[in-house]
Amino acid sequence: MTEATPVRNVFFVGIDVDSMGGSQRVLHTLAQGMGERGHRVELIGIRPSPEPFPYNEKRAYTHSTLYAEPARPRTQPRTVGQRLSLARRAETRRARAERDRARRELEQKLTAVRDGYIVFGSPWAVDWVMPLKWDHLKGIGQYHESFAQAKRGPNLGLIRRLYPRLEKTLVLSDGDAEEFRNQRVPNVKVMPNPLPFYPDALAPLDTRKIGAVGRLDPIKRYDRMIEAFAAARGGRDGWELHIFGEGPLESDLKRTAADLGVGDQVVFRGTARDMESVYRELSIVAISSEREGRPMALAEAAACGVPCVSFDLSGGVRELVAHGRTGTLVTPADVPGLAEALGELMDDGEMRTRYGAAGRVHVRQLALSNVLDQWEQAFAEIDR
Repeated sequence: MTEATPVRNVFFVGIDVDSMGGSQRVLHTLAQGMGERGHRVELIGIRPSPEPFPYNEKRAYTHSTLYAEPARPRTQPRTVGQRLSLARRAETRRARAERDRARRELEQKLTAVRDGYIVFGSPWAVDWVMPLKWDHLKGIGQYHESFAQAKRGPNLGLIRRLYPRLEKTLVLSDGDAEEFRNQRVPNVKVMPNPLPFYPDALAPLDTRKIGAVGRLDPIKRYDRMIEAFAAARGGRDGWELHIFGEGPLESDLKRTAADLGVGDQVVFRGTARDMESVYRELSIVAISSEREGRPMALAEAAACGVPCVSFDLSGGVRELVAHGRTGTLVTPADVPGLAEALGELMDDGEMRTRYGAAGRVHVRQLALSNVLDQWEQAFAEIDR
C-alpha cells in the first residue's frame, strides 16, 4: 500500500466461490492480492461447494459461507396433490427460513462497516443480495463470461435489470463492453482477470504432453478434444493427452478414448492443487469447449510459456491467443482443424518455443500487481 492509497473494506460475494473453476480462482486471487495490499477483504460464498478446492493456503482475507449445505435439486410437482402436499409445503417453509437466516447473516456482515465496496461475482449473486440493506456500500458487478454467452440464457436479462443499480459493471473484453453498452448497461469498464502466478522459470516444452484444464462437464466438449488428439497422434509416438479436472463425464470420456484407440494415452489427472507445476510439465495446452468467455487456462499457460490451441470462441479468447504468434485459433467445432493445429505444434519444437515465449510477453499485463492497480483506479473513479 502506498501512503496515498486508502485502506478499503471490500466484500466479494458469489454463489459458489470454492469450486475449481476460472471465476472462483479469480475471486480468490483478487481477495488475496487486495488483502496483501492491506485492504480489509472478505470473500463470501452464498452456497458451499460440493467439491471445494483449497485456494490460498495462507489467506490474507476472511472467508465465509452463508449456507451450511450445497443447494439440493428440487423436483417439480406433477400434480396438484404433490404441489399442495404437507411435505412439500414444509420443505418450502424450511428453505425460506434458511434463506432468511443466511440473508440476515450477510446483512450483519455488510452493516458492520461504515463504507466500502461489494463486488458481485455473478448476476445471480446480485439478485440474491439486492433485497438486503447495503446502500452504504458501493456495488460492482463482474461478469466472467462473454456477451454471446449472456444472451443465450437468463444472464443478460439479469444484467440489464440489476447492473444499472450498481456503480460499475466489469467485463472482460472491449467487444463485450461495447455490446453491453448497446444494451443500455451503464458504467461498463473492461477489467481483465489476473494471473494467479507469473513464474520466472518457463516450461521446457519437451514432455510430449498436451494438457486440458477444467471440470469434466458437457460444455467443455472433451469428447472433441479426445477425437482431435486421436487423429493428431497418428504417426507421432510418445504423445499423451492429460486432462486436469473432475466431473460427471469421466467414465464416458474414458470410453471415448478407448473406442478411439487412445485409452492408454489419455490420462485423467483429477484435481491438481499446484497449477503452476501442472503447466510446467506440458508442451501444449488446448481448449475444445462449446463456449468460453476469457478462459484462465489460456492465460495461465501463456504465463508459463506454454503455447495454446483453442477454438475461436470469443473476443476474450482472441485477446489471449494471438493467432500465428502465441498459438493457434481454430474454427469452433472443427475437430479436424483442431487435430491439424495440434499436429503442427507436436511436430515443431521450435514453433512451440517461439509461441510460448511470445505468449508470456503477451499476457504480462495480466500479472496480479498490474490488475490490482487497475482495481485501485476503478475504486478511485467510483469515489469521485
